Amino acid sequence: MNTTLGPQRIVCLTEETTEWLYLLGQESRIVGISGYTVRPRRAREEKPKVSAFLTAKIDKILALQPDCVFGFSDLQADIAALLIRAGVQVTVFNQRSVDEIHSMLFQVAAMVGCAEAGLAWIEANRVQLDGIREAVKTLQALGKRRPRVFFEEWDEPHISGIRWVSELLGIAGGDDCFPELATQSLGKNRIIAEGAEIVRRNPDIIIGSWCGKKFRPEKVAARAGWQDVAAVKTGQLFEIKSADILQPGPAALTDGVAQMHRIVTTWMQSHG
Repeated sequence: MNTTLGPQRIVCLTEETTEWLYLLGQESRIVGISGYTVRPRRAREEKPKVSAFLTAKIDKILALQPDCVFGFSDLQADIAALLIRAGVQVTVFNQRSVDEIHSMLFQVAAMVGCAEAGLAWIEANRVQLDGIREAVKTLQALGKRRPRVFFEEWDEPHISGIRWVSELLGIAGGDDCFPELATQSLGKNRIIAEGAEIVRRNPDIIIGSWCGKKFRPEKVAARAGWQDVAAVKTGQLFEIKSADILQPGPAALTDGVAQMHRIVTTWMQSHG
């Protein structure tokens, strides 16, 4: 492993690359982070905050003299363009699936001379995910059915179906109530216009992760017409923090899926 290779002064515009570089022991390369970063917690104390998600302090980033900036998705294209025009190397990833997240992690690890360590982490994570799948199969073999799960990424309007969440939910043992939305990368294309359609699909479990806003199960339960939804009737409303599931990186592949698996298997154990 030659960690003198690759960029030495990195700005991370989203949390997942920050967390990954810390996991690789390469945090000394990070010179700037997103203001939304909470994983790892120490990053907020150690690194300058230079961006939100849709906006960034371009002058502050340039003053840090980065030799690489990591970003995520088309939503950061304008930020990337400004930095590129200023002569900065920018790498924008667009990972949406579990396999794409693993691919992004490997690419970042390789860029900082940690390909071997990165691959080892990825392979270990794949083993962990396979273990979760097998645990679900064991319950199913005992006659336990998989619950229908509505994952609400935002409440007003209702947004669901983000691809890696849908895939991880399937691994965890739940059946996504809106699997067709997982093919849509843009949030505006994953809006569920009619709450009545969610009611009609009658989820057994509702998991909320309102993108940084606290999930309010009592508000969900009080929605007009939702009182007969199975999840509401049985009190199966849960929150997973957005930092644990909505960043397409290590957190979702570890803590996020583990929380979903606990919620789902607890339900399966009490239902035939």
